[in-house]
Amino acid sequence: MNLPSDRMDPRGLTAAAGAFFIWGLLPLYLKQLQHVPILQVTAHRLVWGCLFALAWLAIRKELSGVREALSNPGVRWRLIASAALITANWTTYIFGIAANRVVETSLGYFINPLLNVVLGVVVLSERLNAIQWTAVALAAGGVGYLTWSAGHPPWIALTLAFSFGLYGLVRKVVRVDALAGFASETLLLLPIGVGYLIWCQLVGTASLGHVSLTTDALLALGGPLTAIPLVLFAFGARRIPYSTIGLLQYIGPTIQLLLAVLVFHEPFAGPRVVGFSLIWTALAIYAADGVWRSRRAAL
Repeated sequence: MNLPSDRMDPRGLTAAAGAFFIWGLLPLYLKQLQHVPILQVTAHRLVWGCLFALAWLAIRKELSGVREALSNPGVRWRLIASAALITANWTTYIFGIAANRVVETSLGYFINPLLNVVLGVVVLSERLNAIQWTAVALAAGGVGYLTWSAGHPPWIALTLAFSFGLYGLVRKVVRVDALAGFASETLLLLPIGVGYLIWCQLVGTASLGHVSLTTDALLALGGPLTAIPLVLFAFGARRIPYSTIGLLQYIGPTIQLLLAVLVFHEPFAGPRVVGFSLIWTALAIYAADGVWRSRRAAL
């Protein structure tokens, strides 16, 4: 039985935090696959993720959720759109890690929460208060400053933010469980992923089975590493306040940024510090407003 959303279930808190920790640590995993072509990593993540999700649903005897989702034309088209968006997100993210631009990938996920707010206003006609608009303006100023100082937009960060933000928006209007939805999305793209990997084998560019057993294991590991945090997140989101989820979501990009600077030794000084500071200030303002409003509503 799910607890009301305004109650704090320790299991839900642990599950949601665990999901964001896994997402935050993903660069460590992807760095081990830098010798594998980016599109192959994406295809393997798609294929193994689909197989893992379908097996999990089969064990739980919940495959009917996939059949129901794909038998509805409206739901199916929305899932095709969300599948395309999440594939673009994965590919961009893997490219960012391989190109040693982990700082910029973390920026994308710092921007994402506030971009979701803007999408809510533009697409869902939601309204913001003055404090929320201030946070959005500060974040926009931070991105603008980073663009000006670098001489070009942080396109990796913006692509990650927009693709994941639009993905979340599409999934918000699709009535399907998280795991069944993920399985359906990846199943729709499975023929493309499998076809591409077979083509790689035929032309002699495939990594699976041709590099090492470690590489093969890492590629297969992409399945559970993709599906498990999604399920943990869905479990936690139903059991803890949404404002808490809003705060926990900064765990992932914070870990990514720390890894970028402390482990991968990417530069982080001068203009980057200024731009990130503006965005962090915006996030702090928005998060504080969300917590205050949540507590006020609970009184």
